[in-house]
Amino acid sequence: MSYIKIVEIEEMNLRGAYVLDGFPSIGLVGSIVANYVVSALGLRQIAVVDSDTFPAVSMIKNGIPNSPVRLYAGDVGSNGDRLVVFVSEFQPPPHIIKDLGKTIMDWVEDHKCRMIISPEGISTKQSGRPPNPDGTGRVLGVGSTPEARELLKSNEVDIFEGGVIVGLSGVLLNEGVNRIFDVITILSEASSEFPDARAAAAVTRTINRLVLKDSLDIGPLVKEAEAIESSLKDMYEKAGKEDELRKVTAPGMYG
Repeated sequence: MSYIKIVEIEEMNLRGAYVLDGFPSIGLVGSIVANYVVSALGLRQIAVVDSDTFPAVSMIKNGIPNSPVRLYAGDVGSNGDRLVVFVSEFQPPPHIIKDLGKTIMDWVEDHKCRMIISPEGISTKQSGRPPNPDGTGRVLGVGSTPEARELLKSNEVDIFEGGVIVGLSGVLLNEGVNRIFDVITILSEASSEFPDARAAAAVTRTINRLVLKDSLDIGPLVKEAEAIESSLKDMYEKAGKEDELRKVTAPGMYG
């Protein structure tokens, strides 16, 4: 088993909190969504994820060193709900993804959180549906429990009926089934060639409706997401991670 540990920086009561998985996927959808949500809601860092298999780098932002995988949290809306966001700019090595998913699930259950939501990119071919008239991609959902699936249906999110979801989202869904814990994956049609702000916007809009009670201002999302995706791409290039970026956005990753 790989050494993976969540190191808490600030103690916060997270009972009943929603948890957003912000690891990169096709079109860097997860990373873009997570970065935008953290910025828009003014969440503060509460922990880092540490592993001997993570890259030996420090992400410098505004002159401040940051670990490759970070946790942010804070209040959302006016009813006392809290949101936790895992933020990562790199794709974990395949051989640790199962251990990483189990570590995240253990931490979420230990803190009595309510639900995990994973944003993901998916190809148009995999979704099996034509694009929307305005050019934006369709959004589909998968839930680990009957309650999670009912939440999707009641918010008019079409269910992803068949296919394969690999990587961390797949592990979290399976862990959710095994532990009878609500895990939802939100899938948006995304480009497999480059970071996709439109797909990230579609996922964020759905998450806003599902669990944030429309407390997130979506207005500046596309403009902000485009700036985030440009920054992420530049970060990969400066770190010599072009091959990693191509792996993250590789066609066929979801079937």
